[in-house]
Amino acid sequence: MKRLLALFGFYLFSHAVHAGPSINVGVVYDYLDGNKSTYLKRVFNGGDSTAFVKVNILEIIYDIDGTSREIPLQAQADASARDGLMASPARLIVPASGMQGTRLLYMGEREKERYFRVRFVPVVPEKEDEFAVSAEEREDYKKGLSAGVNVLAGYGTVFFVRPKETRYESVIDNAAGHYQIRNNGNTVVVIDEFKNCSVKNEQDCQPTTKHHILSGRTFQFEKQAGREYRFTLVEGEVIKKLEVKG
Repeated sequence: MKRLLALFGFYLFSHAVHAGPSINVGVVYDYLDGNKSTYLKRVFNGGDSTAFVKVNILEIIYDIDGTSREIPLQAQADASARDGLMASPARLIVPASGMQGTRLLYMGEREKERYFRVRFVPVVPEKEDEFAVSAEEREDYKKGLSAGVNVLAGYGTVFFVRPKETRYESVIDNAAGHYQIRNNGNTVVVIDEFKNCSVKNEQDCQPTTKHHILSGRTFQFEKQAGREYRFTLVEGEVIKKLEVKG
């Protein structure tokens, strides 16, 4: 009987934890091509209550040593002179089992590639959040969430803004002991579904990985005897399947 009660209690707790909104933003990496200025990003809510989502944007700066830092976008007094990425709308009300979209709009020069962190953060709406809900609706929502233990999990994505005049130039060096790809172009190149597997045993594989080669940077790995390396080189719309023997 005690075991039955314990299992029943665990079920109630698990149900309470999963009650509420549960957002999903799809892929983590998005790319704005040089001939486009807007990108539609969809936010899905697989939960059982409405999700109120804030969209926050920071610019990612990559230093010479390869480290990165995130900085707030500079506000412009003149909206027409805005330089960077903005979300419209920046506040989303996503119904349960529903979807809403926001347009990511880039404004500014496109001479070089830029990078942004776009965060989708579910919140409990407050008056200052500027969500289009009444005070009564806000209170009802809070009461509904307080009935259980709710974890409002957000997502951070990376947004690549390619330069207007996009140029790809990947230089491959397939040497005896190593394999190297240098990006001599002016926009990011993607190494997708990189697999390192044993030639004799296809089940002996390291975890599949994804890599981004920024302009002027190099991707390299040491080749080992008896291993093979399979991956996809993505240069915009051009996709190449490559295989390297150790």
